[in-house]
Amino acid sequence: MFRDLGQLILLLLDTFRALPLAMRQRKKIFEQIYEIGYASLMMACLMAMFVGAVLALQTGPALVERGLGSFVGGIVGRGVCRELAPVMMAILIAGRIGSAMAAEIGSMKVYQEIDALKTMRINPIHYLVLPRVVAISLALPALTLVADLTGWLGGAIVASTNSDIGVSYHVYFTYLGDWVDHKDVISGLIKSFFFALATGIVCCHQGLGTIGGPRGIGRSVTKAVVNSIVLILIMDYLLTRLLIEFDL
Repeated sequence: MFRDLGQLILLLLDTFRALPLAMRQRKKIFEQIYEIGYASLMMACLMAMFVGAVLALQTGPALVERGLGSFVGGIVGRGVCRELAPVMMAILIAGRIGSAMAAEIGSMKVYQEIDALKTMRINPIHYLVLPRVVAISLALPALTLVADLTGWLGGAIVASTNSDIGVSYHVYFTYLGDWVDHKDVISGLIKSFFFALATGIVCCHQGLGTIGGPRGIGRSVTKAVVNSIVLILIMDYLLTRLLIEFDL
């Protein structure tokens, strides 16, 4: 465990040191951004809309019973942008993109393509890790911002159409605007950036450490996704505590 943690930190530091070379890899970065962001957009919107809808469905009737039904917009708005959107988008990307990263790099490791890169004096971290980490760190916050909007919309649809809630769009978005400010949105974006960084490093590390043929690739993919999700949830708590201390 501690050895893996040390290797992750070293890989992260090597990636940071390679950042000045990112412009040389801009074509690969743009390709990865397209795959992570645009290709995941419909799935992200669908997931976020139903997350917002479920949150409104769960909280709305309880608030209405206590005469606080108009507050459902504020609760959904803040809950989505501070917590649910960054966490759910990170888990989605870890499952969809993180697994692909680990599988692709793992296949290259098993079939000695990474050794071939080293023979040609091409640094695998510069060529494989850097573009993926930069791309996921840019794409996930953008997806989170889109998820905020679609999550709020999903909550509004349920709040206005469900007979047990009956909160109009006007009241819903009025209270959402009163409760949610730029700090809430920034807090979610900060979380999503660190979730993206952790997911990219973990999945690339698992890919680079793959051994044992096709079965080894399968193990690396499984470990990459599971470790990423566990790390996302741990970081979520730690970042929440830290952001509260900084009034974010």
